Amino acid sequence: MRTPPSLNEMHDPAHIDLALAGARPQAIAALLRYFRDLDTAEEAFQEACLRALQNWPRKGLPGNPTAWLITVARNSVLDGKRRLRFIGSMPDADALADGSDHLAPDLLDESQYQDDILRLLFVCGHPDLAATQQIALALRIVCGLTVEQIARAFLVTPSAMEQRITRAKRALAGLGVEFDTPGAAQRQARLAAVAAMIYLLFNEGYGSTPDTAAARAPLADEAIRLGRLLLSLFPTDPEIFGLLALMLLQQSRAPARFDAHGEIVLLEEQDRSRWNRTLIDEGRLLLERAAACQSPGPYQIQAAISALHTCAAKAEDTPWKEIESLYRSYETLQPSPVVTLNRAVAVWKVQGPQAALDMIEPLRGGLDSYFYLHGLRGALLKQLGRFDESREALTRAISLANSLAEAKLIRRELDGLAE
Repeated sequence: MRTPPSLNEMHDPAHIDLALAGARPQAIAALLRYFRDLDTAEEAFQEACLRALQNWPRKGLPGNPTAWLITVARNSVLDGKRRLRFIGSMPDADALADGSDHLAPDLLDESQYQDDILRLLFVCGHPDLAATQQIALALRIVCGLTVEQIARAFLVTPSAMEQRITRAKRALAGLGVEFDTPGAAQRQARLAAVAAMIYLLFNEGYGSTPDTAAARAPLADEAIRLGRLLLSLFPTDPEIFGLLALMLLQQSRAPARFDAHGEIVLLEEQDRSRWNRTLIDEGRLLLERAAACQSPGPYQIQAAISALHTCAAKAEDTPWKEIESLYRSYETLQPSPVVTLNRAVAVWKVQGPQAALDMIEPLRGGLDSYFYLHGLRGALLKQLGRFDESREALTRAISLANSLAEAKLIRRELDGLAE
């Protein structure tokens, strides 16, 4: 349970920013259900955020920031349409900013799906949208990720992603999509898309670095929460067991991923005593329950790989042969250059740097803008003694770094080459 904010925090701009980011998913979901239009819901929420930034620094956070934002957002739209007389008067922003929790009860709905956000994810998973549109739309609308962040996840340019999201919004508007709870058959049909949305949300949070952790790290916790809700809806689906297990096992390593100076600590160098054993034990148990179904899928395989890492008391005990075998199975089920790149790391540990380099060379065309390709290639070339080529690859990697921590990691490698 989170500690309530102190009096100073209630007026602190950084704490207010976190409150706005945390309120976004449920606020957007409630506003969309009310107004039945994505653009209206987004614009109303942005207007409410502007009002919050005017009021909260002076008067402090309200007792329920999400309720405050939904009410003010709804007011802003209804005021614009001159429809307030049909629903009665509602309190203005100044009245709400005193810490009270005024809220029309129909705007927050915990009765179906147990969660408004999960309902919205299923809406975004409409089958008439392409899979990439479904996921991109959910990450933008539900999670509030920037177009640049989503583009990075899909390895495309921001302009291409902006077009993809715009087309998805237009498609939903043209379809006349109902924003109520989809039925059981619809939920089953959209399950894979929703699982993918949740995992991408987790990755955005887990991949945060110390300079972005305040705003992005909570996304990993939100993804795990949604994973638990999803499992309660689909308690016999082995892939949902695998999805939740994967997120828990990866999150267990979060405390050891950075040092006191905010620099990345590679997996093999991490202090394993800092790993969260409670999350590891829960993840393994979920994975065992999934394995009992004897229907392996991509999430289960990835979770099994993470579990093998957590079983090794020391880095040198890591069972790389088993990990490489699992990556081969994953590559068969879901071929992808990124999967091949990850498998190459295991091949490096089992067969040596040349075998791994041979695997990733064909990937350079499709992954030329991918930070990790050039980082791994630089490390392999360095171990092979091809220092000029290694320096070139690492220089390319540092130009593609997504954060200061990633740039520092590559800089250390470059400094090592200079020595």
